[in-house]
Amino acid sequence: MNRHYDVIVVGARVAGSALAYELSRAGHDVLLVDKSTFPSDILSTHNFYGNSLAMLKDMGVLDRLLQTGTPLYKRAVVQFEDAVIDGEFPEVDGETECFCIRRVHLDQILFEHASSQARVTSIEGFRVTDVLREKSVVTGIAGVRRDGEKEQFTAKLVVGADGRNSTLRDLVKSARIMSVPTDFASYVGYFSGYEQSGDIHAELYKIKDKIAIVFPTSDNLHVVGVMFPLENEEWSGRFALSPETALRDLIHTGFPGTPFPERLRKAVLEGKVRGLRGYDNDWYQGMGEGWALVGDAFSFKDPAVGQGMQDALYSARILTDVLTRYDDWEAHWAEMAATYQRLMEAKMLSRFHMACQFTKNAPFTAEQSAVNRLIAAHSEATRAFLGIYNHANEPQEFERLVGSLLAMNQS
Repeated sequence: MNRHYDVIVVGARVAGSALAYELSRAGHDVLLVDKSTFPSDILSTHNFYGNSLAMLKDMGVLDRLLQTGTPLYKRAVVQFEDAVIDGEFPEVDGETECFCIRRVHLDQILFEHASSQARVTSIEGFRVTDVLREKSVVTGIAGVRRDGEKEQFTAKLVVGADGRNSTLRDLVKSARIMSVPTDFASYVGYFSGYEQSGDIHAELYKIKDKIAIVFPTSDNLHVVGVMFPLENEEWSGRFALSPETALRDLIHTGFPGTPFPERLRKAVLEGKVRGLRGYDNDWYQGMGEGWALVGDAFSFKDPAVGQGMQDALYSARILTDVLTRYDDWEAHWAEMAATYQRLMEAKMLSRFHMACQFTKNAPFTAEQSAVNRLIAAHSEATRAFLGIYNHANEPQEFERLVGSLLAMNQS
């Protein structure tokens, strides 16, 4: 096995495998490592919108992902208090459909696809323990295999793609630029026998201080997530004592007047309810001398806005684009870092701010409720609202449309 590569990627799930693929196609020799072995599951919001389906198609992996039987869908039903926004996602990058593939399938397929590239060497079960440096520049990694064997590898660049609790990010001491803590605890379960009316679709509910999301997913299941305020000690205690009972009771009492409680009543939990109690919406410095970050290691956002999967793919593409602009990386670290940060901000920062608003336990104002009802009443506004999620349009474009509709209603 080689000991030196152009790039070492730490973390081989969505962002890491996508980056290894993109870099190999750009002519770089890549070492891809992960502390896990595949297949393995991980707690995640694993939905892909049309824009990310287009990227998966470009990578040549979409057909294999669809062979898992994960259903495609076009429709979303979003209920904000008494406003029900029901519509289809607009076309983007030639795609009109979405899908929500379970990570146990997704990560294995992406890892195998990346590992099959001629310029990619991959190691499962390798835990990074430190980075190597020459003066201030990161030059490689040190780590240990599951059998206890210690190894070191060097590279011109080391990339952290190892998630929101990134080890690589801590080792290189990336600066945290923005951080907004959530007000919510989140719990997730997979259910069989969850039946919707009409076309299969994604569901999102925000009723008072509780939020819920539902996606059709792989293996004839629906993934159900609920969020309630962290400060609510009663619900926290109930989830600690009996997660399934608490989840069902919270949905029954917290979402009256919606079809959600009855649909879940008839469904059967498959596996365990898992929770994420408190997290920060973070935005980090994405590159330094000899290192970079992609995916959740760069920026983690509230899972309720469902941006993690496509941001992982976008960051892999953006970093690859930056690297291909320069022949001599060592002479241009500062310039490359500034370019990478700027491009990531242009692509992802508006939705990071959207997640930071969503993550706070704040009731809708009277003005917001009026806007929600306006969106529900106008198909054009519904398409533009859903288009924020799949990058068919930017939040600013949606705001201009809503402003025009409000002005028309007032005239």
